Amino acid sequence: MAAIRERRLPRGNLTLDLPRLDSTATPDCRQRFNLPPLPPQAAPPVATAAAPCGVGVGGGEHRLSDFEKIKILGRGNGGTVYQVRHRRTGSIYALKTLAAEDSLQRRQVLREVEILRSTDSSTVVRCHGVIPTPSGDTSLLLEYMDAGSLESLLAARGKSPFPEAALAGIARQVLLGLSYLHTNKIVHRDIKPANLLVNITGDVKIADFGVSKIMRRSLDPCVSYVGTCAYMSPERFDPDSYGGNYDAYAADVWSLGLTVLELHLGHFPLLPPGQRPDWATLMCAICFGEPPQLPETASADFRDFIARCLQKESSKRWSVAQLLAHPFIACQDKLELDRALQDIISPVPAPTPSES
Repeated sequence: MAAIRERRLPRGNLTLDLPRLDSTATPDCRQRFNLPPLPPQAAPPVATAAAPCGVGVGGGEHRLSDFEKIKILGRGNGGTVYQVRHRRTGSIYALKTLAAEDSLQRRQVLREVEILRSTDSSTVVRCHGVIPTPSGDTSLLLEYMDAGSLESLLAARGKSPFPEAALAGIARQVLLGLSYLHTNKIVHRDIKPANLLVNITGDVKIADFGVSKIMRRSLDPCVSYVGTCAYMSPERFDPDSYGGNYDAYAADVWSLGLTVLELHLGHFPLLPPGQRPDWATLMCAICFGEPPQLPETASADFRDFIARCLQKESSKRWSVAQLLAHPFIACQDKLELDRALQDIISPVPAPTPSES
């Protein structure tokens, strides 16, 4: 219990991303399973000062005064995201303001900027610029995804499960995004429904690179407790037991599998619906829990796809390239998948009563 109670991670690194439990509840799970002590967190590499990831509207530099705040889109670790309008052009953007209260948070901000500057893909949310603020915080001017996140879409449906065709379309787009990132030696480390954004045309894009890592060397260590622990893979909790031939990119595959399964079930798949977990409960469920039970209506291809993603041994998990060739993704008509996702994003409005 002491190992759990005394572990204090830097603020802004680790979240449960599920309903919080009373802070007095601290199950002694690590002692019961004789787990090794938590490894020290490796400090992320110090990035050099980054230039803006885009140029201002009309070719100039951006200023906060150029934008009018419309509403808050969300709050997360270390920052707030606003919907904003460019005063001159009327264009709509998302403005993510990042606080940097200590050296670790400053390194995270610099790293996120560095990654956004280096990415150029339709599968990754685009950054239009970096705007310094008088308070010393950093604001990222981002592409506005007008259909929200997969998390908000699920909530808008009242937690009603997504159909398999829509899930296949989502998985395909996220896998293409991960393929791009992994090819460029970027590990996201926080794939979850809230970080996968959607627009009304049906594009699904990966966002939020605050805890991502650039693998500068092939043997860079990537085991740490940054990110959202509900979606962490077993080897990130216990690398000695589940790491095998450690592949840092395999953790993103595990998180994708959990994300797709959550959208299929309508709730977080590793715990009963409505359970309020803490860190230790989640760790036990991830490392020692039984595989999630899928409904009898789930197809064989979907069951196999999820099983390939959620192998506890990282060396047995399928790669992004293998999953893109999986029948659940590859043997379906792309237009049908796109239509199924569109039905989720833009449901047909109820007909108005006819006038008598």
